[in-house]
Amino acid sequence: MLNPICLFRDRRRGQLDWQWQLGLGLLALPLMWVNLGQVALRDWDEGVLALIAREMARSPFGSLTWLYPTTADGTPYFNKPPLMHWLVALCFYLGGSNEWMARLPGATLTILSVPLLYLIGRELFNQRLPAIFAALTYLTLLPIVRHGRMAMLDGALVCFFLLFVLCILRSRRNLRWSLGVGIALALIAMTKGAAALLLGAIAVVFLAWDTPRLLTSGYAWLGVGLGCLPAIAWYLAQWHHYGQTFFAENFVNQSISRAWRTVEQNQGPLWYYLLEILKYAAPWLIFLPQAVSLTWENRNLSWARLLLIWAGGYLAVVSLMQTKLPWYILPIYPALALMVGRQLAEGWRVEAWFGGGKHSAHTPYPLIWALLLGIAAMAPLAYGIYLSLMSSEPVTDLLLILLAVGITLISAAILISRQNSQFILILFWGCYVALFLLMRSPHWLWELNENYPVKPVAQIIAQHVPAQQVIWTSHRFHRPSLNFYSDRRVIPANIEALKTIWQQDSASYLLVDPATLRLLNLEQTHQLAEAEGWLLVSHTRTESEPTSE
Repeated sequence: MLNPICLFRDRRRGQLDWQWQLGLGLLALPLMWVNLGQVALRDWDEGVLALIAREMARSPFGSLTWLYPTTADGTPYFNKPPLMHWLVALCFYLGGSNEWMARLPGATLTILSVPLLYLIGRELFNQRLPAIFAALTYLTLLPIVRHGRMAMLDGALVCFFLLFVLCILRSRRNLRWSLGVGIALALIAMTKGAAALLLGAIAVVFLAWDTPRLLTSGYAWLGVGLGCLPAIAWYLAQWHHYGQTFFAENFVNQSISRAWRTVEQNQGPLWYYLLEILKYAAPWLIFLPQAVSLTWENRNLSWARLLLIWAGGYLAVVSLMQTKLPWYILPIYPALALMVGRQLAEGWRVEAWFGGGKHSAHTPYPLIWALLLGIAAMAPLAYGIYLSLMSSEPVTDLLLILLAVGITLISAAILISRQNSQFILILFWGCYVALFLLMRSPHWLWELNENYPVKPVAQIIAQHVPAQQVIWTSHRFHRPSLNFYSDRRVIPANIEALKTIWQQDSASYLLVDPATLRLLNLEQTHQLAEAEGWLLVSHTRTESEPTSE
């Protein structure tokens, strides 16, 4: 006979979990949605994604362009599977081609990943407190918030991987969840292709160590296979349409070959991703050594096994890859957040506030935590003083961000030195406020400062150059964002190529800097416009040439 008291407790726990999921999702929403459309798209990934999605949005919904994506000139797009391109194209179709719509799908999926991580924590730890702390740690990691907001694939990849992990954990006690495993794996495969092999391998190694019976269950594999059918169907459609060319380009050249070949000089040492974690995982990095030690000590338990394989295996594989990009490391951060969340929960001394269970004997907080936080606080405060004294322009928004970080770290250091567990709440709240201030400012996409502002230059191109006309530029590399905003193809070329093009095509347009224009020494040039130090020139104007309004 069922115990009514147990039923009530289970229902109450379920309600609390739903409330925490909703609360964490709502907490993530401002970080992910604020100021999404106020800064330009970044080269390379954001610009390419927006370009391909716009080509889809301009085609009739459900046309072959949606199934077989192409670039603006009709070339097949083999770089990545089109799931995120579909979502962005749908947003463009409904809300127009702009930055907000381009970033909305990735940002929204990153919001969903926060309650997903909470649910994984509940499955692993069977306690609410470490799951809450893990989700809050994850939410206040700069790489997750920043890259999750961009019009890129990686925020979506992390979200789908968390769904994949959650379904695997639940399938250990209910094989029906194996269908969810397949669906999540298909979502990963339709987002970043070969990434499904690596992330799937992590799951197989974990199950072989923790729950080997699942690997021999025909029912489980049937569920996985059924869930993967949409992705399998899409890949078969590409093979039928393009033949071996698709697999050679998409699967080999754009995916697995990056393990042994450097793409576009994106390389680094073996410890490249360790440095990325050291740079951007603060302040939670300070607690990571103890968190890893705690995880290793509990390696006979399922939660520790998963996190060790997840973090260690993923870090080892991507570190050995020859092509290295900062966002490749993103899937490791949820595992690190779970480790840190468990470590912080071990040190929480007022668990009754959250309805937690009985706490073990208190262990003093290491004073090295306070020392490291105090040292870390000096950097933003010193930089803020430097900006105040040296900057000729107002930097109020940046000063507020630095001040928030400095005050947060100093306050937490003082509380740790006093053995007060409230330092955990101070860190969560202070990091959240600092990240919100950063995302509200234009500084969150700092890579835009590495090149000229794209929008003014794109505006003069759109005003003066006919549609479908190619523009040749002396800029040293291709800028997809410029193509997106100008709605024209802007192609880089060296000085010799620019001279040849100018001599052979009287309808050519050049986008050059003044120094290059002097070196070219062209005849019959007409300067159409100038923006951000770039000159748009054509041959002597004819009556048919469009003019600016």
